[in-house]
Amino acid sequence: MSSRSNPSATVAQNYPERARRDSRTLGEYITVVAVDGFELAYDRTGSGPAVVLLHGWPGDRTDYRELIPLLDGCEVLAPDLRGFGESDKHPADPSAQYNAAANARSVAGLITDLGLTRPVVFGYDVGSRVAQALARDRPELVKALVITPPVPGVGTRVFGPGPMREFWYQSFHRLPLAEELIDGKPEAVRAYLSHFWNHWSGPAFELDESALDHLVSVYGPPGAFTASINWYRAGAGTIGLALAEQAPALADRLAAPATVLWPDRDPLFPRDWSDRLDDFFSDVRLRFVDGAGHFAPLEFPAVIAEEILGAASA
Repeated sequence: MSSRSNPSATVAQNYPERARRDSRTLGEYITVVAVDGFELAYDRTGSGPAVVLLHGWPGDRTDYRELIPLLDGCEVLAPDLRGFGESDKHPADPSAQYNAAANARSVAGLITDLGLTRPVVFGYDVGSRVAQALARDRPELVKALVITPPVPGVGTRVFGPGPMREFWYQSFHRLPLAEELIDGKPEAVRAYLSHFWNHWSGPAFELDESALDHLVSVYGPPGAFTASINWYRAGAGTIGLALAEQAPALADRLAAPATVLWPDRDPLFPRDWSDRLDDFFSDVRLRFVDGAGHFAPLEFPAVIAEEILGAASA
């Protein structure tokens, strides 16, 4: 961990855009200590039981604009993960600084610095993996998980011909060609991100242009797209994890109570891949969500809110 050389320097003083979105810090200074040199931008609002919301790729913390208003009565924290949105995007070895464990360290630091008490943690896509890593590495910080895929148990099924037609992008992201074609080129970023938002979502969802404009504004600057795909270059995606995946011993299964929400229209994760959750989680409940695709907080926010509020009150 590192802190600023001026001990009185705070997020409110040095990062006004970040502090402005923290409705809990009005009239006070809160110092957020960088973890491994990375500071996270975040939104924080409300009071009550703590909730942490972790976004996916290709999104950022604004993915939660529909969900946060449904969590009335909770203190809600939604950060941008390392390499995303307004958070730090330092050049670093992806396998050391952009994998699930590294992102979990940053989220744990934010939870601790802001004084949150055992939040319920929700995550989808990249955020799901980070939430699981947080619960595994810092179990004392997490009350419960509410997550969507990816989850362990997929194994080598991901290498079948059908899945590989969907997961091609994870191998592509590890090539220098990905940044050569896309990084720092806003129109290329727009076209590339649009493909995934259109293809992965359910039939009732369409990303509006203003939301896409925002994503281009944060993924489009030089270096930003490359920072976002460092997750895949760390080998943290489903393809990178599949060959090494093994069910843990009973005592080593993830202990935090977990609810897995599994949509039926996500082309990445067919429902039959939900069959091994008990091999990896000690206390898990599976709930299928009909008619929805990959982008959980924008496609079925009411379902997520119901599960988060139930876990927070348990």
